[in-house]
Amino acid sequence: MTTFQLLERIDFLILQGQQSLTTQYQGATGNHYVNTGKFFGFRSASLSFISRVLGENDLYYREFNNVCKDHFYHQNEAGINMLLALRDEIAAGWLLSFKQLVAAELFADFLEMSKYLLDEGYKDAAAVMIGSTLEEHLRQLCINHNLETHHLSKGDNISKKASVINADLKKANVYGPIEEKQIIAWLGIRNSAAHGKYADYTKEQIDFMHQGVLDFIAKVKS
Repeated sequence: MTTFQLLERIDFLILQGQQSLTTQYQGATGNHYVNTGKFFGFRSASLSFISRVLGENDLYYREFNNVCKDHFYHQNEAGINMLLALRDEIAAGWLLSFKQLVAAELFADFLEMSKYLLDEGYKDAAAVMIGSTLEEHLRQLCINHNLETHHLSKGDNISKKASVINADLKKANVYGPIEEKQIIAWLGIRNSAAHGKYADYTKEQIDFMHQGVLDFIAKVKS
């Protein structure tokens, strides 16, 4: 998702919260409330947005979830103020730059650990770690290009398989058919390792896989 798209979405959420405020009324106890339906629509949409952009462990998500909890006027207002603060960080470019930097450092750390495992003769553990790092990078690419990483199944929000995400990224022209086929092969090796089919591949193949995934992450960053 681009910065423009993020700002467009958060502006819509802020407007939704402000419209909820216009429904203010005073309860029998003297507390000020807003319309229940409008409030929880605003709350749910905002939490969904923050979780997609930052994850549920981020401070913004935890604070919004704790502070904007019920249809009190002041809680609705607090939720809007948190979105305004988040908007400022997105507009300044700091938030996305920081997230991309952290992701890049994590990927580098995992690939460095997998290289150590390879050098020590643990090709199977290395294969799983390299494949998992690749899958996480694919999911990050989806987020950057506004592609869904989940789908609804019987009412549940389910993570898409890495193979489906790979196909989606190719269809979106994030990379071409050659990269798509190579990723299919890498994911196949990862799956074999994860299911104990250690004879399906050799240490040399994992060496090539390690370098290939490293080059792919460096090449396809956004």
